[in-house]
Amino acid sequence: MAKKKSSKSQYYKDYLRLSKILDSQNLISDEFNQHAHDEMLFIITHQVYELWFKQIIYELDSILDIFEVQNIDESNIGTSISRLNRIIEIQKILVDQIRVLETMTPMDFLDFRDFLVPASGFQSVQFRKIENKLGLLSKNRFSYGGANYKSYLDKLDNKEVTGSESGNTLFVLIEKWLERTPFLNWGKTSFWNEYELAVKKMLSDDRAIIETNNKLSEDEKKKHLNEYKKTELSFGVVLNEKEHSKMVNNGSWRLSYKATQAALLILLYRDQPILHNPYLLIAKLADVDELFTTWRYRHVLMVSRMIGKKIGTGGSTGSTYLSETAQKHRVFSDLSELTTFLIPRSALPKLPREIKDKLNFYFHVKKEQ
Repeated sequence: MAKKKSSKSQYYKDYLRLSKILDSQNLISDEFNQHAHDEMLFIITHQVYELWFKQIIYELDSILDIFEVQNIDESNIGTSISRLNRIIEIQKILVDQIRVLETMTPMDFLDFRDFLVPASGFQSVQFRKIENKLGLLSKNRFSYGGANYKSYLDKLDNKEVTGSESGNTLFVLIEKWLERTPFLNWGKTSFWNEYELAVKKMLSDDRAIIETNNKLSEDEKKKHLNEYKKTELSFGVVLNEKEHSKMVNNGSWRLSYKATQAALLILLYRDQPILHNPYLLIAKLADVDELFTTWRYRHVLMVSRMIGKKIGTGGSTGSTYLSETAQKHRVFSDLSELTTFLIPRSALPKLPREIKDKLNFYFHVKKEQ
């Protein structure tokens, strides 16, 4: 069926609602008859941020819809990767926009800063919704002065942000998707058993290299072995379910044991055709996490340059608060840290033929008679 065309001829300005957008920059400094030239830049930059946040939410919601389904079509994984990649490109713009804002000097900012109080980036509803939709837990938020992050919002915005805390988050849906990975059982053995044997052999071989290295003094050997013991212990998060549970309970790890196993399988055997898209998905999620952290750090540097150690307009400790959030507000850090447990391709357990066949694409062409 042919698509209906609008009977009304579209005009560029009307289609984009430019009158509404371009008339929405009102300098508060002018209201006090103290015109501050750089307030225009400040307003437009933050309005553009909010427009990009809207697009990120639009893409995120579509990805959440895809992963809400129990049986996800393989083509939809590719769609999710494309939309995550779009979010990533937007994030790069968010970081670069800080460079534009930095053309404003600290003295330029002081011309209108006091007029902003108590308005603050704290009150960006859309950014809070992005954090919640990604899966940032309330208990993991850095709290300034013990106050709930929603206490800076008015009643309506508080309600909207509270609503974004309910329902499945991208972290939860990705975790459930990983837990459904079907390639962990290898029949007589399992990926996990074979991986554990490979890790133990690798660690044993590396330990032997240190112990038999005649170029090292006894003190140097002792030092290297102590460091290597830490490496062996670090594998506890993936090899020992009890150690993994301890880390989950103390907040140093979040991804479930089964999801951790599945993600590691995907990273190690990414060259297998069926696992290539899941690998790309994991990589993109780690990129999203890293870029929001990068954006926060760049914001920290800018704020520190603009106001030094002054209190922020929203009442926080300015750059100190932003620095803390950059550290604590990561969602997919577990996926990034799985690289700790990668082993060389040469040491990878060989896939059983049946599993390898399932991980490949086969195209059958009928022979001509």
